[in-house]
Amino acid sequence: MKLSQKEALFASEVVTRFELYNSLFLTLPFYRVKHTGTLLPFFTSHCEEGVKQNLAPSDIIESFFGQYEQYVQSSDRVDLLFRFIQYIERQVVLFDAIEDSAFNKTNSTEENALGFLLQQAASDPEMKAEIKKKLEEFSLRLVLTAHPTQFYPGRVLAIITDLTDALKTNDINTINLLLQQLGKTPFFNKSKPTPVDEAASLVWFLENVFYKVISALQKEVENEFEGISFNQHQLIELGFWPGGDRDGNPNVTCQITKEVSELLREIIFRCYYRDFRDLKRRITFRGVESFMARLQELFYQNSFTRVENPVDLQEEILENLEAIKGVLQRAHDSLFVDNVDDLIRKVRIFGCYFASLDIRQDSRVLRKAHQAARAFLKNPVVEGYDELDEDQKVKSITFNEEDVPSEGYDSLGEDTFQTIRLMKRMQYSGGEKASHRFIISNCQRASDILQLINLFLWSGWKKDELNIDFVPLFETVQDLSSASAVMETLYTNAFYKEHLLKRGNKQIIMLGFSDSTKDGGYLMANWSIYKAKAELTSLARRYGIQLAFFDGRGGPPARGGGKTHRFYATMGKEIANDNIQLTIQGQTISSQYGSFDTAHHNIEQMINAGLVNALDKSDKNTFSQSQKDLIESMASASHKAFVDLREDPLFLKYLEKLSPLKHLSHINISSRPVKRNSGGELKLEDLRAISFVTAWSQLKQNIPGFFGVGTALKTAKENGVWEEVKVLYNTSGQFKTMMDNCMMSMSKADFRITTHLSKDKDFGAFWYRLKEEYDLTKSLLLELTGTTELLEQYPVERRSIALREKIVLPLVLIQHYALQQLNEGEISDDQRSVLSKLVIRTVYGIVNAGRNLA
Repeated sequence: MKLSQKEALFASEVVTRFELYNSLFLTLPFYRVKHTGTLLPFFTSHCEEGVKQNLAPSDIIESFFGQYEQYVQSSDRVDLLFRFIQYIERQVVLFDAIEDSAFNKTNSTEENALGFLLQQAASDPEMKAEIKKKLEEFSLRLVLTAHPTQFYPGRVLAIITDLTDALKTNDINTINLLLQQLGKTPFFNKSKPTPVDEAASLVWFLENVFYKVISALQKEVENEFEGISFNQHQLIELGFWPGGDRDGNPNVTCQITKEVSELLREIIFRCYYRDFRDLKRRITFRGVESFMARLQELFYQNSFTRVENPVDLQEEILENLEAIKGVLQRAHDSLFVDNVDDLIRKVRIFGCYFASLDIRQDSRVLRKAHQAARAFLKNPVVEGYDELDEDQKVKSITFNEEDVPSEGYDSLGEDTFQTIRLMKRMQYSGGEKASHRFIISNCQRASDILQLINLFLWSGWKKDELNIDFVPLFETVQDLSSASAVMETLYTNAFYKEHLLKRGNKQIIMLGFSDSTKDGGYLMANWSIYKAKAELTSLARRYGIQLAFFDGRGGPPARGGGKTHRFYATMGKEIANDNIQLTIQGQTISSQYGSFDTAHHNIEQMINAGLVNALDKSDKNTFSQSQKDLIESMASASHKAFVDLREDPLFLKYLEKLSPLKHLSHINISSRPVKRNSGGELKLEDLRAISFVTAWSQLKQNIPGFFGVGTALKTAKENGVWEEVKVLYNTSGQFKTMMDNCMMSMSKADFRITTHLSKDKDFGAFWYRLKEEYDLTKSLLLELTGTTELLEQYPVERRSIALREKIVLPLVLIQHYALQQLNEGEISDDQRSVLSKLVIRTVYGIVNAGRNLA
């Protein structure tokens, strides 16, 4: 299809239907809804016109109210603004649902999906054999994280799911009822969720989407490649962080981890029980009674009661299902064998644990725990251990099995030792995959890993039964540059080398995009991670180790998101890519994996990316030395520009005063503090990358997604290598994806909204500095891509973003209006409270509409 046809399809399937169904809101039987819905288009037009004239948000909103005599009182104005917010929040949900309902139609021309690749392979036996071989080695691991950007509670997600289904068939009566339900359903929590609440919210996706999609995809692959077996390894794996990720979150404790583990077990058994009830309706034959009765007992008991000291039942369940299958094949003409096979497949995939519960803690906490535990050792470590340099520490570490107490430390120390013991119990009840990874964030040296192994061996774990993958997480630009040296120290350590052999000689390394972007800017972050991957891959190959990268990718491009699958499809031969592992975070979970269709498509894309990269025999995606030198010089120029900006004394003050940064801690969506030292003064190094990126996106400036890129391109031009940069963009999938994702970030920015700041006595010059880099980056990116507007090559995406930005423009202006009022003059405590609530409420809709803004 031509691009114009794609746009026409999007217009008819999404735009026109949104305009049609949007009118239904006016008919809903709610308080003053018709009045609100009638005024909103006028308010939106007024906002658009005000922005075009570069007016301040307060001037735009005050002039709007000046047109209506009934809105003289401040309380009446605030009441209408809150009703506008509620109305727009639901418009965003409707747009999401319509876009998702049309997903298969508007994405039907995607030629980089797995189905297209398999279609090609069907007529090429050699290619098909190669794909089959690759699939038997390849795995995709998706890890759901607890990061605070998932704004829709489960009750709203359920409505969206039903609304999407009703929209597929244009069932007007059901749509109308669901919109009424949506109107009466709260969009936010009155109190902060606990980590268990967060887990329950994400379990909704496991139960209602991933359970069905992953088994369906694996079945499709099995049917396409007869004889392929996923018994030894899984094609698609699920990881889970809520309840296990305690890095900087004091609310995650050992007891919380235990509760989440039990919840995951309970929900997977509930899924099995529902499928089993359907199976019982079909399999009503003689010869299976005892097996069916035992399965009934196992599924029911573990679905609705918390079993004390549960055990791993996967093998027993499979034995009974295989026995039933045998009876059907021998005595009943294999009737309904497919139904049994379906449940067998799911039990093999999800076991008794549903998703592996990863444990994550900061290296500084683990170092303190190691220091405190040494006081209880029977075989003490070398004297003056803490004063030793890194080489001496590594040489002096012994791996004796001891039994130190799990109490008698500070709260974080006790949690560490109790959680390590709990991981053993989780493996007993759910199998090894229930919890087998410990991630060390802020990992800076090899001793961080080796000391953690000590903690396990001092807590009841045996050397020969240490079924744990120790995963270093390298995040900052500095940590990424020293990652290779850290890993070489580990690979040459006798004990660690032996441990890796027992783990299949496979090392997992996590690389974090978010903090590296906050640390060094967009281009340097991407390039630092690419270089680290290349160095770490070369090192692993030298030592004969199978390497798997686990990428901590957030929703927006500034945190590693965007067109993620294109990064993996164009990785090049110098980077290990046999296993794709990545986090999926925040509203990206609901936007990309919120329905069967979107999840199926996006998982397909990721599998396809791994296969395409493996099948590519050329070196076209591997950077030449001259290309590396070119990117290095641009990344350095970008890094300098970003660091200079970050070190400006106004940088943090600007963000703190003019964005909703300070208010994010009052949004009841997360148990995790906005910054690591939650009680201390705001410092950039303590500020979480999510809050950092979210604050810039609410300002509609998206600085972390582009700042420095324009400077880098300008430097290349001045150095006379502009043509080489053009060739790089047109031939390198990696570089093209970096630039395209940068354009995606910029397309969601709108400096017109903050133009009034150009006259601010404190921040005027700083605003101009940001705007000049934006203009420079935009002009050079358009020249580089040969286009006249951002995302011109992706017209449907561009149209979708533009429509979403139009829907939430009033929310952005209401937020900035409230922030202006809070920053100006003396106001009463009551006024401050109301204005703060306005700020907080607008954040939800803006992030949800952006789909990958936070």
